Amino acid sequence: MSSIPLHLPFDSPDATLENAGGKGAALAELARAGLPVPGGFHLTTGAYRRFVTETGAADRIAAVLASTDPADPEATRHAGAAIRPLFGDTAALPADVRSAIAAGLAGLPPRAAVAVRSSATAEDLPDASFAGQMESHLNVRGAEAVEAAVLGCWASLWTDRAIAYRARRSRPGTDDVASAVVIQLMADATASGVAFTADPVTGRRDRTVVNATWGLGESLVGGAVTPDQYVLDGATGAVVSRTIGDKAVETVRTRTGTEERPISDRRRRAVVLDDTALSELHRLTTRVARLHDRPVDVEWTRHDGGFQIVQARPITNLPEPPPAREEWNDSLLGDHLWTSANLGEAIPSVMTPMTWSFVQIFMSEAMSLSHVGPYRLSGNIGGRFYLNLSVSNAVADALGLSGMVRTGSVQAFGRFPGGVTAPPLPLSRWRILRLAMPSMTRFVRGVARYQRNFDAMVAAFPDRCRTTHARIAATDRPGELRGLWDDEIRPLLVDGAKLLAAGSRLKGAAQFRVRAWLSRLVDEADTHALTTGVHTDTDGLASLGPLLGLRQLVDGVIDRETFDRTWGHRCPDEFEVSVPRPAEDPAWVDRALAGMRDAPPVTELLNRQATAREEAMRRFAARHPRKVATLRRRLAAAAVSARGRETGRSEVIRAFWVLRRFVLRAAELTGAGDRVFHLRLSELLALLEGDESVLDRVPAREAAYRHYRALPVYPTFIRGAFDPDSWAADPGRRADLADATGEAVVSDGEITGAAGSPGKAEGVARIVESVDDAGRVAVGEILVTKVTNIGWTPVFPRVAAVVTDVGAALSHAAIVARELGIPAVVGCGDATTRLRDGDRIRVDGDQGTVVVLGEPGAPDPS
Repeated sequence: MSSIPLHLPFDSPDATLENAGGKGAALAELARAGLPVPGGFHLTTGAYRRFVTETGAADRIAAVLASTDPADPEATRHAGAAIRPLFGDTAALPADVRSAIAAGLAGLPPRAAVAVRSSATAEDLPDASFAGQMESHLNVRGAEAVEAAVLGCWASLWTDRAIAYRARRSRPGTDDVASAVVIQLMADATASGVAFTADPVTGRRDRTVVNATWGLGESLVGGAVTPDQYVLDGATGAVVSRTIGDKAVETVRTRTGTEERPISDRRRRAVVLDDTALSELHRLTTRVARLHDRPVDVEWTRHDGGFQIVQARPITNLPEPPPAREEWNDSLLGDHLWTSANLGEAIPSVMTPMTWSFVQIFMSEAMSLSHVGPYRLSGNIGGRFYLNLSVSNAVADALGLSGMVRTGSVQAFGRFPGGVTAPPLPLSRWRILRLAMPSMTRFVRGVARYQRNFDAMVAAFPDRCRTTHARIAATDRPGELRGLWDDEIRPLLVDGAKLLAAGSRLKGAAQFRVRAWLSRLVDEADTHALTTGVHTDTDGLASLGPLLGLRQLVDGVIDRETFDRTWGHRCPDEFEVSVPRPAEDPAWVDRALAGMRDAPPVTELLNRQATAREEAMRRFAARHPRKVATLRRRLAAAAVSARGRETGRSEVIRAFWVLRRFVLRAAELTGAGDRVFHLRLSELLALLEGDESVLDRVPAREAAYRHYRALPVYPTFIRGAFDPDSWAADPGRRADLADATGEAVVSDGEITGAAGSPGKAEGVARIVESVDDAGRVAVGEILVTKVTNIGWTPVFPRVAAVVTDVGAALSHAAIVARELGIPAVVGCGDATTRLRDGDRIRVDGDQGTVVVLGEPGAPDPS
């Protein structure tokens, strides 16, 4: 006979796996640790072995299993059917087993309801949980009922599923398999559920996943309800996400057992656990996980505001967690106002770390200052490029230029959402000046030198880039490429950035000043019309270059090689060095030309706009005859400034193509492949010097990049700390603004923006997420999108009007639309989310409004 005692107190140190089974041993450990576990006792494996020995069941079980192929489902079904009846008669229970059950019950309140649960020695192990396979009986009262439930638990050790599962786990026989039984006080439960201290689907160890329902947990286990699901931060317990389930029924106790009852409409969609309760549950489950030293799933109940733990076991088959990912979020640096307007046009996608490294160098050379003390002008928020308006406004205020800068900001970035302000930096005016002036002085002097030589440097820049392309291709050793970075490639990037800075500032702020001057003399439509004509036959506007180049290619004026040499570096995501350029894609021209099919010729659009401009000039001359000469002078200066900005932009993008070639060659010479795009520049240079350890940082970067790319495009304006994940999970999120302070004004029902290009148009709204999807826009439809850039230019001739979420008077969409005479309303904030694809709308480019005339499928009101 076994020396194992037949019953043990619930918290006994002798309640081991051998004596009390997996479930019992785990509950005993929780009880000894002082966790809130309902009381009870263990009927040990000794009682099971006493029964099967004295009744002869052990020999019969062994005989059945010896003739059973555990891989044959039909055979295991017959085996289970032959074995389970051996546990069907309570009269066969040995007297001392009955006495052990009676003694255990004597330690509980009289006639207490108990749960009788199987606890096999092969159950709830780190590599085999048997979850859901062994039997439990709830709300059992009295010794006779407990005895019957015990036999039911022992019988469940021999279901066909359990036999096959043990065989797969190499535990097929009777010698090492036995079942203890946990007899535990029933926990009253107004709510119950299960908590996983790691995400059982993704394997993330930094998440706790809680399922919760009303009543006892049997309705959840049986699939009768869709529970609430709460995802918590594993470290802090903060709620990451919550999904409220439809809890149609609940399992409740009755005098004879349990039953399912319907739940009222009010409760079935109500939250089961509030944040306070979740925090308490997180603390308890974290303690359980520490006891096991591994992730666990914990069955719990709640009554009168308190939790009890009724079961805990290791999570088996937990997937390997995804690699830890870096966090890219400069919004956490302080309470600042950030915007992606203008910048989001230039860099519309999530940046790879390598691109961000190059962009930081570019910004330090192209802007008059990159930071004021610890406060940076540009930032990376979830992989996207943002400008810190708190910094730029602080410097403007310190210089006494706040009025001019804010007027320019509206033209460059669009209108701020209602109630949004840029919080000031916590620095005095004199401190700001002392920090900013040295950098700004050096910048102004440097830009002046580039402006003096602007035309010559622009003319020479393409050949410089081609020469460097060739030298990169000719390198055959990593160290040689490393030296080329210092000698040629970095200077090329710096010069490209300086050319953009110099070109943007030709004729000072003429673009901004002429529009402000005109707005006091003529209406918005004539202001727009008069400021077009930037592109001429002799002085081209680089934004229109690819469009006109495609037209010349079709007409046979140029060949593909000439097009690639001149415009093959321009594309929608042209700052991103991981993206191929049109010159690298033989099919790019064919796709672009297909998009222009059936559209009016670009020359026709330019001529039509020239007529509109001449008419606006006649109206101006009639009203202000003495100001015509001044107007022509101002317009000429503004045109020079606009063309300079676009030309400088084109050349810096040519330099970014060289950067792409540099990174690709580094990938080839080091054998690192595409992993190089997830290094920072300093790390890439170290790799070229032989330090391969930098590649260890790539998995976390790749994980961050994939994660951020999967989120929607963030708001145009961000105030304060911004959490991309929480924002993306919010069904009521705004596309124009995320404001941590809550001071912003909720938008009214109208869709308004900046009057980007004059004219009115009615048509079908076609909402397009990316330029790759722009082929859906039919000729004469209205393009509605988040933001456009030069990669979208070939789409413009086919549309009746343009509506964007992001933009201002000097954004790409507005400039190109004005040159082509296409009505445009830009900077609407959330037009892409408030309009529906197929809506019939009216776009008023004079007033900056968009009106819905009819829903998709509605008849044309005309």
